Amino acid sequence: MTEFDVIARYFTRQPQQAAGLVDVGVGDDCALITPTPGMQLAVSSDMLVVGRHFFHDVSPYALGHKALAVNLSDLAACGAKPVAFTLALALPSIDEAWLQQFSSGLFALADAHGCALIGGDTTQGPLNICITVFGEVPRDQALLRSGAQVGDDIYVSGTLGDARLALEALQGKIELPPEILAQARLRLEQPSPRVALGTALRGIASSAIDISDGLVGDLAHILKSSGVGAQVNTEITINLVAACARIDWSKGQFDTLKQLKTVFSGGDDYELAFTAPPSARQAVLAAATSSQTPVTRIGVIQAAPGLRLIDGSGKPVTAQFTSFDHFAA
Repeated sequence: MTEFDVIARYFTRQPQQAAGLVDVGVGDDCALITPTPGMQLAVSSDMLVVGRHFFHDVSPYALGHKALAVNLSDLAACGAKPVAFTLALALPSIDEAWLQQFSSGLFALADAHGCALIGGDTTQGPLNICITVFGEVPRDQALLRSGAQVGDDIYVSGTLGDARLALEALQGKIELPPEILAQARLRLEQPSPRVALGTALRGIASSAIDISDGLVGDLAHILKSSGVGAQVNTEITINLVAACARIDWSKGQFDTLKQLKTVFSGGDDYELAFTAPPSARQAVLAAATSSQTPVTRIGVIQAAPGLRLIDGSGKPVTAQFTSFDHFAA
C-alpha cells in the first residue's frame, strides 16, 4: 500500500459523516471550516510518542481512542464543543490489521462527540501520533486558567490516580490484583474526556484545566495564571483513587504517602480541575448531574501564593509532590 492508499482506506470518510461546519475535509491541501456566528474557535494539539506515552504492545483500538481523547480533554477544559481534528501519523511500516483497529478506536470516539477528521499527514518513522483538535465556544464564555478568585471552591471531576497505578504495575514497580489492574489500565489507555461537564460549566466555573500531568502541577497552572494560592484537603483527595477501595494500602507497597502521590503526581487522568464561587455550589452539582460526571470539592482558593496541603484536622501536610515533566522524568 502507498501513503495515499492508507489515507483513502482508513482515514477518509463519507461526506455525511463529517460535522456540519466542515465545508472541505480530507483530500485537499487545506480543510475549510465555517465557524458558527458568535462562536470562537478553540484549538489544541497533543503528540503521543511510542515508548514515551504508550507501550509498544498497547491495543491499537485503545491507542486510537486515547490519541483523540487527550485532545478532547483540552477542549473540555475550555468549555468548547468538538468540531473537527487533523491527524499526523508516523508509521514504521504499513500494518493493515493495526491500522484497522487504530482507526476504529479513533473514529468511535470521534463519532461519539460529532468530531470530523478533516486532514493531516502520514509518513514513515517511529510510531508517533499528533492530533490537532478544533472546537467552538460562545464568544467570551471560554473557561480559562486565569479566572480563579479568592474564596472560590476547588473541584475535580471523576477519580484520580488509577492511570498511575496501572502504569507502575505494567512497569513492574508494584503488584495489583488482576481485576484491579484491568480497571486501572482502562483509565490509563482509554480515558473519558469530560466534554459534557466542560460545556455545562460555562458561566459557572471561574477557571478550569484538564489534569494530564498530575493534580499538583496542573492546579499550580491555575494558581499562577490567576495570581492566587490554594489550600487542598488531603483527607478528601486521598479517596479519589477508585482502586483504593479494593486495595489494602496499609501493607508495604501501598502506604498513605503512596496513595497521596498517585493523586497529586499521577498524571494521565484527563479529568477536570476547576474553581467556582461558593454561591455556585448548586449550579456545579446541577452541571455534574446533567453531564453524568461526579465532582468533588477538595479545597479553596486563597490570597497567599502557593499550594498548601492540610489533613482532615487542618494540620499542614509536609510531604512534597511534583508534576510530570517530559524533560525531567
